Amino acid sequence: MLGSRSARDGETRRTPECKVTGAALPTGWYAILFHRSEIKDKTLEKLSQAGEVVSCFVEDHVMFSSAEPAVRQEGQAMKLLLRLCALCALISVPSVLDSATSAAPPQTEKPAWCKNLPRPEYKSLEQVPLNNPWFEVYKVAPATFAVYEPHQAEEVISYLIVGTKQALLFDTGMGIGNIKAIVARLTSRPIVVLNSHTHDDHVGGNWEFPFIYGTDNAFTRANAKGSREDAQAEIAKDQICGSLPKNFDPAKYSTKPWKISLFIHNGFKINLGGRTMEIFATPGHTPDSISLIDRDNGLLFTGDTYYPGEIWLYRPETDLDAYLASVKKLAALVPEIKLVLGAHNAPAAQPSLLPQLDAAIRSVLAGKVQPKSVNGDQAIYQVGEISFRMRNPLPAVNSNPGPN
Repeated sequence: MLGSRSARDGETRRTPECKVTGAALPTGWYAILFHRSEIKDKTLEKLSQAGEVVSCFVEDHVMFSSAEPAVRQEGQAMKLLLRLCALCALISVPSVLDSATSAAPPQTEKPAWCKNLPRPEYKSLEQVPLNNPWFEVYKVAPATFAVYEPHQAEEVISYLIVGTKQALLFDTGMGIGNIKAIVARLTSRPIVVLNSHTHDDHVGGNWEFPFIYGTDNAFTRANAKGSREDAQAEIAKDQICGSLPKNFDPAKYSTKPWKISLFIHNGFKINLGGRTMEIFATPGHTPDSISLIDRDNGLLFTGDTYYPGEIWLYRPETDLDAYLASVKKLAALVPEIKLVLGAHNAPAAQPSLLPQLDAAIRSVLAGKVQPKSVNGDQAIYQVGEISFRMRNPLPAVNSNPGPN
């Protein structure tokens, strides 16, 4: 999401000699723009000794200009963000700096997954006009909002479920944007948090909230300590569509630790005032995976047990026997459900997909389906509208676990 800001009136000059609009430097001079986080005191001192240097700070950036190539060389060693070199008549340094900060280059090539956005499923949904550069919000049912992060490859969706007394935030997303500020614009009710499971892309904003439900599970407790490695992988170049939020610091990005306020279990009910949410333990994708049912409104929130797209069932924490039992349990709820709300890609699936999901995973694990593609230790299986990313070769499982 690197964008550009147009120069203000009176600050753009075009001459035949200028190669950079608004940037005017004598022949051979170098203008270098850094973010404050890239610069340490010793660097400032070294640059100031490199020749005739002009520097000034604007917001979070600093610009140096000098006739000495040493300035350019030092800049490259300091993870140079931008260099301007133009053959123009000298004008004010602030004009050069303003031009540099306003001309952030757009993303040159979109990742393959990004080229398919926006997803057509969203055309039929009511978007809430919040004008936020990272989040999109859709009203998927009365007092029920999907908080979507379309600019990261997970395309994670959190749900704000509002009652008359309090609101439940089912997952808190990547932690890249400020989800707390988003939900504050949607409701004034007190917020309680519950996670569909504790992979990093679902708990990134947990730390911002004072009350968090959690499963009494070793996997949950371990993930509540936070992590850096998984979080950093989420912001690799091919994982971002556009640019990151303005005040986001990629170097410091990690899943921050959070505290569980109250342990919950299968069948636990949360009264929001006027609507009650019931927890269904649906392990398989992870040991702590849960689903959430709003029986009065016919809503089923499935987390990563079901969503449109490749359902990930290949990680070490995945238990396929448990997944089979969980999917069978969800399929049995179809008569009570009007809408299935998954945690990635697009919300608002039809309940009829749940029996298809049940049949598809059983066919795959029974060896009746050949992989669509294989890449090392992972394979993609496609059965109708249902897709799974699984281990290769498939582990042996009991594909008929019997009644739950």
